[in-house]
Amino acid sequence: MAEGDGDSGQGRPGSSVRSMNSVLSTLRVFEEVALRQPIGVSELARVTEIPKSSVQRCLVTLRQAGWLRVVDPEHARWGVTMKALTLGLRSAGEQDLRELAGPAMKRLAAETDETVLLGVRDGDEYAIVAREDTTQVVRVHQEIGARVPLRATSAGVAIMARLSDAEVDELLRHELTEFARHPVPDSGALREEIAETAERGYALHGSSSWYRPHVASIGAAITNAAGYPIAALTLSVPEMRYDRSKEKAWAPLVMAAADEISRLLSSG
Repeated sequence: MAEGDGDSGQGRPGSSVRSMNSVLSTLRVFEEVALRQPIGVSELARVTEIPKSSVQRCLVTLRQAGWLRVVDPEHARWGVTMKALTLGLRSAGEQDLRELAGPAMKRLAAETDETVLLGVRDGDEYAIVAREDTTQVVRVHQEIGARVPLRATSAGVAIMARLSDAEVDELLRHELTEFARHPVPDSGALREEIAETAERGYALHGSSSWYRPHVASIGAAITNAAGYPIAALTLSVPEMRYDRSKEKAWAPLVMAAADEISRLLSSG
């Protein structure tokens, strides 16, 4: 009897190690999907250096738990669910941001008849949490839940333009040379764009053209009660339909919508 109790207390070290490795692999797969979505099994296996069969098991586990879903059935590509986004917003204390931003987003989309995106800052990344689509056939599509480096979007540049020099230095301390196979401008060029954005109050298409070269955008930061940039609003337009002459009309609308959301956050 005593011997049997001893066996159960000692457990099976090999099994415990395998279980821990499985958990770590699953978390790694989740992180990469969140960063690179939409993404398929083959690319996940390449970037994580985990066998495809193991990646597939991790994906199925995360889907069953409600954290991931297939966002592109035709190409079997995966993305995060609203469960992950909601938890992230709640932990940041901004769980009502989407609800507060809804009316301003709808109005901006109606005034311009272009796609409006709402995203939040998460460290050095930018995550899309809401979208209002244009009524036009050709439109910009950005999956809700998509995450990209701050420097990859006009919205991210708008946020960075409201940060202190020290915070910007920290964000740019690690040079990003390539993202999703797109070459990335160096920190010097980005600093110039941040300075120009701070001066005019909004970020333009040029800051994100390396990431989505056929999309034009105008981004404006959203601040909390302390005046700190936590999110941003973006007007996204297919480049074929974008006319720089519209900037003078659209930019004030984007900034006004972002300011309205900021005031609502401050008074909440």
